[in-house]
Amino acid sequence: MPREVTITACQYLVREISSFEDMAARVRAFLDQAGGSDIAIFPELFTIELFTTLPAWRDRPIAELVRIAEHTEAYHELFRSEARRRGQFIAAGSHLEEVSAGRYENIAHLFGPDGEHYRHSKTHIFPAEANWSTSEGDRMEAFELPFAKVGFNICYEAEIPECAAALAEQGVELILTPSATFTEQGFWRVRHCAQSRCIENQVYQVHCCLGGQPGAPLPDGWARSSILGPCDMAWDNPAGIIAEAQINVEMAVTGTINLDLLHENRASGAATTFKDRRRRARLYRNWPSHL
Repeated sequence: MPREVTITACQYLVREISSFEDMAARVRAFLDQAGGSDIAIFPELFTIELFTTLPAWRDRPIAELVRIAEHTEAYHELFRSEARRRGQFIAAGSHLEEVSAGRYENIAHLFGPDGEHYRHSKTHIFPAEANWSTSEGDRMEAFELPFAKVGFNICYEAEIPECAAALAEQGVELILTPSATFTEQGFWRVRHCAQSRCIENQVYQVHCCLGGQPGAPLPDGWARSSILGPCDMAWDNPAGIIAEAQINVEMAVTGTINLDLLHENRASGAATTFKDRRRRARLYRNWPSHL
């Protein structure tokens, strides 16, 4: 039997809500659509929706976005309990969390059915995030799941090649990319870079996008979630697209990846980029530092 993994990307559109339970109900509705998938994934910072529960939220400065950290424990418990109840791994997007007094990080979470809880703090902050008092993490880590070895590249990290390369060197087969981009240009930067990471590392990547137009001070979102693979002869779609959502439509998109095919492609594909990239790494390290 081939090693196959079914993934559901939950393309979430931010809207005005009145309580945490409003968001939780939307999460559960998405997870109902992801029944049968090995893993469901939500977008980066989809919890900014909680900002709209603050009184007179439209009149508040975006610097107050860190107030959503007040919901951290409820957010953790929601996904912890849903993963256990559904017997499913859930990548819970990411959330702004206070890690020490006045220090906030953009942290992605992965919850499992037996109480597993893996975390990744975004290591490369997009310039606009500085307005949210966000600090950077300092680790790229692989997580061994029953069906695949996975890791996170949160949004802008996909634009930094070393982030995916560090995971690939640890044996990661699937990169989880929760994302939130404010413009179509930003979306395409992440999307094109995610596809490039698939090609150069010969891995799969799921790009799960945040959309919606909640209104200032919250940013707009531009979304077209996808499940991506290397562009090679072994896959039906020449563009390397395994599944793809509609543009800016709230929906769940599901696709199945074949991990055996991935490793076969690394060994004997038309382009053996992962192997060749590693073969030349010593040369690159010896480049003059001024270049």
